[in-house]
Amino acid sequence: MNILFIMYDQLRFDYLSCAGHPHLHTPNFDRVAARGVRFTNAYCQSPICGSSRMSFYTGRYPSSHGAQWNGYPLRVGEMTLGDHLRAAGMECWLIGKTHMRADKEGMARLGLETDSVIGARQAECGFDTWARDDGLWGQGPDGFYDENRSPYNEYLKSKGYEGENPWADYANAGVEDGKIASGWMFRNADKPANIREEDSETPWLTREAMAFIDQADTPWCAHVSYIKPHWPYIVPAPYHDMFGANHVPAPTRHEVEWEDPHPVFKAFLDGKVAEAFQKDEVRQKVIPAYMGLIKQCDDQLGLLLDHLEATGRMANTMIVLTSDHGDYLGDHWMGEKDLFHDPSVKIPLIVYDPRPEADAARGTTCDALVESIDLAATFVEVAGAEVPDHIIEGRSLLPWLHGETPEWRRFVISEYDYSVRPFATSLVSHSRDARLFMVFDGRWKLIHAEGGFRPMLFDLQTDPEEFHDLAKAPGHEAEIDRLYGYLAEWGLRMSQRVTRSEADIAAMRGKSLRRGILPFLVDGSEVLAELTEKYRGPAAQVYVADDAEAERDG
Repeated sequence: MNILFIMYDQLRFDYLSCAGHPHLHTPNFDRVAARGVRFTNAYCQSPICGSSRMSFYTGRYPSSHGAQWNGYPLRVGEMTLGDHLRAAGMECWLIGKTHMRADKEGMARLGLETDSVIGARQAECGFDTWARDDGLWGQGPDGFYDENRSPYNEYLKSKGYEGENPWADYANAGVEDGKIASGWMFRNADKPANIREEDSETPWLTREAMAFIDQADTPWCAHVSYIKPHWPYIVPAPYHDMFGANHVPAPTRHEVEWEDPHPVFKAFLDGKVAEAFQKDEVRQKVIPAYMGLIKQCDDQLGLLLDHLEATGRMANTMIVLTSDHGDYLGDHWMGEKDLFHDPSVKIPLIVYDPRPEADAARGTTCDALVESIDLAATFVEVAGAEVPDHIIEGRSLLPWLHGETPEWRRFVISEYDYSVRPFATSLVSHSRDARLFMVFDGRWKLIHAEGGFRPMLFDLQTDPEEFHDLAKAPGHEAEIDRLYGYLAEWGLRMSQRVTRSEADIAAMRGKSLRRGILPFLVDGSEVLAELTEKYRGPAAQVYVADDAEAERDG
């Protein structure tokens, strides 16, 4: 078995035709869904790129692995997919984005150099790297946002795109009156990117993926991680005008959301991103471009699937399609991600298992509560190993993929650390209190904010759009208490005892007795005779006289 683990950055769960989108036709996503299982209640562990991805790659919650926002290093030594899978005989490769920041101080402390195999894997989130490109090559007065090299920029230069940063000048910009019309500006989202379509980011990464697959001759997990449809929202022809304002849905938002909003929600509502997406003219330009980017992703997925078919690899390759988080696109008066409404925290998840055991579930949907960390557990089991549940906090999805109905979790958790947001200092006195937690049981969604704030509460059965925060007024104390009980249960999990499994601990019980540590015995009869054997028998030499001998000599 191989694993093709495909992630699309900032892809909403409902912007696929198999998920019911009324205008966006995605036949290749649908093609995988028809052969596998589409999970309809999958949630990321943090609605922000870096933290969410570290949870996918470690199988652990953000408060367990510690990388709780973009730019937070993943501490050296944290176990990742690469560590688990290589131990099971499967290679683990990266093709695209991770948004991982290496723990350079930790590596230096341990003497790990990035030009060593171990050091390189520590610096690349446990992956061996075919082509890493995090895909945000912003450049300002203080230099580039990303300090790594960009193989995509190097590719563009090799194709004749001139300039220091062709990612910004061509792949993510149009042209207006002979001048660069940057994709950073929403007003340019309806322009075609100034690049040949085949040279844009998504086709380039698809070709890199196929090149990797063609040369691989041992079992592999390939993490093909696309930057799109993440902003800048601009796409090359012919995708730039496939959709128009008539395809833009009305925003899912309500005036009641402005009535006594939670202070943290209000801080986001007043931000620049939200203010932009509250404008109809922004949505009418951005959303068609976003849909065009997804359509291009779907077409490139088709090429990748065809390549697997043509090379005979479809029969032994698990395919996973997912995203690190969603995109508000103006819903709830918000843009981007960050909070816990479904457009932000709910993710698409489609899994195809080619083995006969999965035949019973092909073409089905599963509404079980799934977390992104479940993929790590699934991959380890696919590789033929036992899931180390003292390290990986997710649960294998294989029972669902094989048509079974296992005993399952009652709730999902997501976390968010907003301490680096400028408004954090106006909300909390200490950055350690700038944290949010979501607990969702399939109907009720509770959001807890540290710092002495009231919670937020939504009933998705009666209010599926999540407009009415029921915690604004009394009347739902029982549900709030019950969900806080779940959050407390989760908070008491054993998350840091990662060096000893349950089997290790069982083997340790009584081990010291058999190695001669026999404290608190009165006469030795309390334990088996064999345990005291080394402490019985005649003395080989006597250096201290016994009491009778001492009395005679007295």
